[in-house]
Amino acid sequence: MKRAILAAIAATTFAAPAALAHEGVHVIDPYARVSTPTSASGAAFMVIDNHGHADDRLIAAHSDVAERVELHTHEEDAAGVMRMIHVEEGFVIPAGGEIALDRGGKHVMFLGLNRPLEQGDIVSVTLVFENEGEVIVEMPVDNERGVSHGGHDHGHDHDHGHDHGHSHGN
Repeated sequence: MKRAILAAIAATTFAAPAALAHEGVHVIDPYARVSTPTSASGAAFMVIDNHGHADDRLIAAHSDVAERVELHTHEEDAAGVMRMIHVEEGFVIPAGGEIALDRGGKHVMFLGLNRPLEQGDIVSVTLVFENEGEVIVEMPVDNERGVSHGGHDHGHDHDHGHDHGHSHGN
C-alpha cells in the first residue's frame, strides 16, 4: 500500500510539469501539404498564439516525415523574384500576440520527404520554442486546402493540435 501511494505521488509530481509546460503557446489550425503527390518536399502551416507575458521564439522544428525540417520564409530579391530562405534565427511570437505560418510567407519546410504525404494522413511535428520548449503537434495533410489570404478565422472551434503531456480525447 505504501509503495502504491509513493508511486501515485511520484506520478503526480512528474506529470504536473509536463501538463504545464506549454500553457503560453497555442497552435491553431495546423496542416501539412505537398504541391504534387511525387514532391520531395512539403510544408506545414498554422497560427501560433502566445498567451504568455513574454515574447517567445520558434527556433526549430523536427519530424520523422523528412530528412530535414527547417523554418522558412519568402523574400523578394533585388530582381523582384520571390525566393524561399531558411530563417536560422526563427520566428518571434510576441507576448499576447500571434504569428501566422501561411503559404507564401513563414512556414515549416520538410526537405527530403521519407514518404508521400497523402490527403488525410497525420504528420507529427515537434516545434521547439526558446521559452516554452518542445510542443508536439499532430497535423492532418490537407493537399486540397486553398491559399488563405491573411489571418485566420477566430470564429471557428479551434483544435489546437498540440500535446500538453496529457490526452485531449481527439
